[in-house]
Amino acid sequence: MKKLIYILLPAVLLSVACRPDIYVRDGVTDGDSFYLAPQAYNDNDPVLQSWVTYSLLRSACQLETGSENPARVSTYNCELKARQHLLEAWQGKPHSEDEYLDTLLDVRHAGFLEEYTVYYFGKQVWQVPDTVDMDAFDNWRRVHLKRHRPETRLIGSWGYAGALGEGVGH
Repeated sequence: MKKLIYILLPAVLLSVACRPDIYVRDGVTDGDSFYLAPQAYNDNDPVLQSWVTYSLLRSACQLETGSENPARVSTYNCELKARQHLLEAWQGKPHSEDEYLDTLLDVRHAGFLEEYTVYYFGKQVWQVPDTVDMDAFDNWRRVHLKRHRPETRLIGSWGYAGALGEGVGH
């Protein structure tokens, strides 16, 4: 059943994400179609497909914010939600290895995924809950994440169908 959810979730998100009536806000848009790198369609690599999940969830969350230009929105909730789904997708691939994703699982198991997200990806405009304990994370990070480099390997983009070819969901 969980496998079916991961198959259906991207299709549902794409059908929502590609509706121009959702994306256009006061006539402002970055396009009418959501695009991923061509490799995302043809490569079943578990690492890549986990990042596809991240990209789709992040984009769908940005649309849900209702801002005038969702493609340019950066929120704590969207980034955290996307990284949580990245890990859920990755955790379902038990025979695969990836240093970054495995390290991020360790961060989550230690209870610091929220703090990790704020520390490595945070923006001044983010509204971060008071429960996020940056001091505790800083102490943990100094021991467990020496020489760590955060990653975001795949982010889809908005464009106009026809100008770049067919977008996802069109």
